[in-house]
Amino acid sequence: MTQSRPPRKQVLLRLDPAVHDALAAWAAGELRSTNAQIEFLLRRALSEAGRLPAAARPIPRRGRPQKADASAEPPEEPA
Repeated sequence: MTQSRPPRKQVLLRLDPAVHDALAAWAAGELRSTNAQIEFLLRRALSEAGRLPAAARPIPRRGRPQKADASAEPPEEPA
């Protein structure tokens, strides 16, 4: 049986429009949503300050799953 994750907290965040635009552009450059970028930055700041709780779960990975065998040799090129 798999454990279900508790629901994620929803927070209303008011930002200066210029700050939001900068975050959105940064997030797009790293292929993240603005929300994921904010969470990434908050977790990094907590970690650097030594305040990230040990109970904090990793950010769920989104997108296409990685290939099963990334260490396999690349296919040979046709002659």
